[in-house]
Amino acid sequence: MANVVPMSRPLRLALLADATASGATAVLLIAGARLLEDWLGLPVALMREAGLVLVPFVVVVAFIGSRPAAPVSAVNAIIGINAAWTVASSLLLFSGWVAPNLLGIAFVLAQAFAVGAFGVVQYVSLRHTRSAATA
Repeated sequence: MANVVPMSRPLRLALLADATASGATAVLLIAGARLLEDWLGLPVALMREAGLVLVPFVVVVAFIGSRPAAPVSAVNAIIGINAAWTVASSLLLFSGWVAPNLLGIAFVLAQAFAVGAFGVVQYVSLRHTRSAATA
C-alpha cells in the first residue's frame, strides 16, 4: 500500500506540533483579535477569519497525526496548505490590503516562517518515512 505510510515518530511529532501551534494561533486570533488590533495594526475581521479558517485545519491535522498510518495524499495536502499559507501571509504584507505596524509585520512574518518550517519538516519526514517503508 504505497498510498499509505506507517506513522513515523518524526512525522507524527511534526503533524501534532503543527496542530498544536495552529490551534493556539486560532484561539489567539479569534479570542484576542480586538486586543491584537491595537498591538499589530491588523484588522479584527482579518484576524478572526484567519483564526476560524484554522479550526478545521487543526482538527484534520490532529486526526491524521494521531493515526497509526497516514494517507500520503492527506499529508501532502497538509504540506501544500502550509506552503500556501506561508506564501499568502507574505503576499498579504505586499498587497496593500493591510497596513500593519512594525510589530504586526513581525507577527505575520514570524507565523509565516513557522508554518513554512512545519511544512518543510513534514515534507522531509514524509519522504524519509516513505523511503523506510519501501526499503
